[in-house]
Amino acid sequence: MHDLCTNTALRPTLLNLMVTVLGFDFGLKRIGVAVGNALLRQAQPLQVIGSTTNDGKFAEIAILLKEWQPDLCVVGLPLHPDGAEHEMTVRCQRFANQLHGRYGVATVLADERYSSVVIKQQRGEVIDDRAAAIILQQYFDDLS
Repeated sequence: MHDLCTNTALRPTLLNLMVTVLGFDFGLKRIGVAVGNALLRQAQPLQVIGSTTNDGKFAEIAILLKEWQPDLCVVGLPLHPDGAEHEMTVRCQRFANQLHGRYGVATVLADERYSSVVIKQQRGEVIDDRAAAIILQQYFDDLS
């Protein structure tokens, strides 16, 4: 797990105070979004953002942030099985930095290795929101 919060010493306090958390499964074509409750430590799929432009994606994200007013955003961090970074790792880090920078919301990166293998996908089925829910649930589970 990688914190983007400017003061990581506040992390335990933030976790005790936060209630609403949004999870993101970033992709070049789509961004899956999940919502969770930190007190119950439960995540559920919310929606898939499929805008074709960055401006469109961030406009949809702004609406979600205004509606849900999350205390924290969790962005899945893809890594190779051995933990090595790759091209999408850097893109997800950039996306997390943009969430934090544009909207001032506390943001953390969470290891998303193997999150999509949990989902049984039908051909052509969009699963990005469910992948985001798994990432967020894994984040909650790792807090214990």
